[in-house]
Amino acid sequence: MNINFTLIAQAIAFAVLIWFTVKFVWPPLLSAIETRQKEIADGLAAASEGRNALEVAAKKSEITLNEAKQKASEIIGQAEKRGSQIVEDAKGVAKAEGDRIIAGAKAEIEQEINRAKEGLRSQVSSLAVAGAEKILRKEINASAHSDMLAKLAAEL
Repeated sequence: MNINFTLIAQAIAFAVLIWFTVKFVWPPLLSAIETRQKEIADGLAAASEGRNALEVAAKKSEITLNEAKQKASEIIGQAEKRGSQIVEDAKGVAKAEGDRIIAGAKAEIEQEINRAKEGLRSQVSSLAVAGAEKILRKEINASAHSDMLAKLAAEL
């Protein structure tokens, strides 16, 4: 008998405990669990969005880096082209300057040659007069025979 009464009393106490737990303890626990689940789900979603944003940012940075490399390559190519153009321009200017200097030197040489020829002509004509004077053994007047001496100088 005692066992039956004890068993029934324990069953009633257990039922009251279950009812009390279901009525007063279980709802706050479920609420806390649901809140925690929601926070975890939100955190996982945010992590997923962050991962996606990171991938997008990585792709954008790679594209930007490639564009920067391409632009740098183009700038270097343009600089090399401009450098070679400057060198070619400088070569052209130097060649023109050299040609001008050579032309001036040639003109100066021509003038020197003409002066030397004129000097030689006058010396040759003087030598010719002196030689003719010695041959004829008489003096030839240079002013009297200037026409003949000019023709002789022109022939030389």
